[in-house]
Amino acid sequence: MDDAETRVGVDIGGTFTDLVTISDGVVDVTKTPSTPATPETGVINGLEKLHELEGLRFGDVGFLAHGTTVATNAVLEGEWADTALVTTEGFRDALEIGRQARPDIYDFQSEKPTPVVERHRRYTVPERLDERGEVRRELDEAAVRDLAGDLSAADVDSVAISLLFSFENDDHERRVAELLEDEGVDASYSLSSSVLPEIREYERTLTTSLNASLKPVMDRYIGTLESRIEDAGISAELKIMQSNGGIITADAAREQPVNTLLSGPAAGVQGATYVAGLAGTEDLVTMDMGGTSCDVSLVEGGDPLVATDVEVGDYPVNVPMIDIHTVGAGGGSIAWIDEGDALRVGPKSAGADPGPISYGRGGERPTITDAHLLLGRLNPESFLSGELDVEVADVERAFEAQLADPLGVSVEEAAQGVLNVANANMERALRVVSVERGYDPRDFGLVAFGGAGPLHAATLAAELDIPRIVVPRTAGVLSALGLLISDILYDYSASRVRRWADVSPAALQREFDEFVATGRDRLDAEDLPAGQMQFERSVDLRYVGQSFELSVPVPTGDIDADAKSAIRDRFHQKHRQRYGHAYEDEPIELVTLRTRARGVVETPDLRPADAGGSVEDAVADTREVRFDERRYDTRVYDRDGLPTGAAFDGPAVVEGEESTVVVRPGQRAEVDEYGSLIVEVNR
Repeated sequence: MDDAETRVGVDIGGTFTDLVTISDGVVDVTKTPSTPATPETGVINGLEKLHELEGLRFGDVGFLAHGTTVATNAVLEGEWADTALVTTEGFRDALEIGRQARPDIYDFQSEKPTPVVERHRRYTVPERLDERGEVRRELDEAAVRDLAGDLSAADVDSVAISLLFSFENDDHERRVAELLEDEGVDASYSLSSSVLPEIREYERTLTTSLNASLKPVMDRYIGTLESRIEDAGISAELKIMQSNGGIITADAAREQPVNTLLSGPAAGVQGATYVAGLAGTEDLVTMDMGGTSCDVSLVEGGDPLVATDVEVGDYPVNVPMIDIHTVGAGGGSIAWIDEGDALRVGPKSAGADPGPISYGRGGERPTITDAHLLLGRLNPESFLSGELDVEVADVERAFEAQLADPLGVSVEEAAQGVLNVANANMERALRVVSVERGYDPRDFGLVAFGGAGPLHAATLAAELDIPRIVVPRTAGVLSALGLLISDILYDYSASRVRRWADVSPAALQREFDEFVATGRDRLDAEDLPAGQMQFERSVDLRYVGQSFELSVPVPTGDIDADAKSAIRDRFHQKHRQRYGHAYEDEPIELVTLRTRARGVVETPDLRPADAGGSVEDAVADTREVRFDERRYDTRVYDRDGLPTGAAFDGPAVVEGEESTVVVRPGQRAEVDEYGSLIVEVNR
């Protein structure tokens, strides 16, 4: 990393757009309200704010990375491009049929999600490959040329092509695209053999269709953003965060936008992993609680867990993504009473506009943030750096009328109830990524970030017996920081369903060598030196007859009989860990080969300047704060005033520029050399 250049990370959240800059070792952060109608406006507003407040010189920006929600929002809202699907004759309705499973097995009125491509825009062509990619029926090129007329008349913006068994042989898919282009079909194209060359017809076709439907949307957004960035005087090439936790070029994001569906949350996990590693914690659960949702994930041995069966909205998307579980619990989540007179929190959020009542922007519904304010955890005089007009009386009246009176409790009890319900929702999410995956939370640390995460971490860690909490110095903008320390990543895969015993080491080596060569060419194109390139290989295996598989790392070096046996043994171990049993005498089969091409990015030194002084010097106030059923006289610390090594006991509140940390009674906190607050939960 060039010390002279300024590196900028920009992450768009549901409520705020966060920005982090690193220049000459100095980290600056800022937040600005998101602009959902035109997300790029929030990015430009944030850059201009950094220019005005921190003196950011746009001409000095040498690296600009962005975590975007554009693709995610398009899927959740169904606002995508007009798309056509071309598939093998007889498979027109694969998107409609899906897995023949109801979303809720006990709900006979439930409906499946709307197909990404409507039936009248789904077309078929005569052709057929077998399960090994051998041609059983040649592609009918005349039929494809006839189809071109229908597609032109339909006036679609994008075309998805997903033919049977194309992951074994992509010749027919590529020929279809060539013929349609030759016949003048003016559209973008997505081929399943490029987007997701893997088994499972429904998931492959769906993922390819989603990619096709998102390409025009992402192309427009990136084009507009690049233009406005250039107009501002920034010449750095725009980089985009992927769902797998790696950075790619803007052009690569345009080509495969389906890889950006968890762009922002993935950046947060990367940032949390890095900061926790500095604190000596490599096994951790991450909790990113922002304004609208809470994203949780698990990291083992310093590597975030990656899944290929993640659902985004109603759709299973099978590209590699950091395994993130999301619940509708954010600082802006609205509290309400349901028809059974039970207190509920979320998933609806007050968002950025008008936001919680305490933002002073016209919000009228009680939220989690408002509950913290009433319980003394947030100081209205310094809330969000004093930028927002907070009226506590407005919050009290809303809680009394909408929650306390209907429930027959006091305002404080209603506020505590809101936090209890929200914590219960988040605790279930944390159990999903730990206990339900075969991991014991007692063996992990909890990294809390986002604007609201540090307010809840102490309670959640105590409930789950997690012994240690790490709250990064830049907790409120950690996703933006994660963009600046994430490596460049490109994933390659191909399904080859074979009995493991029948697969030769030479065949495995040959497949992996092809992936590595492709990945090296890609990283070469980004001017990365060979010393910064790494290639990580893995295989998806399962017992013969199983429906789903586990990913197993492949040892470094050439693959021989011993390496192949080691892979098999590791599969049995992972199966036992995940499911509690293994069948070592049963035959296993290979499903998919994978290679990750990594361009290692040099990371910055995040040690802050020592504040000096003592813990006592950092005490800003003492006020009553409620914990459960009691109120405590609680010290309030200025986070910027806490020196390295400062230690203090709870109860305590630590106020930072963009997040507030709550330390419960009986817990102890200490500031490490990187400015992270380390909380020992059960002393």
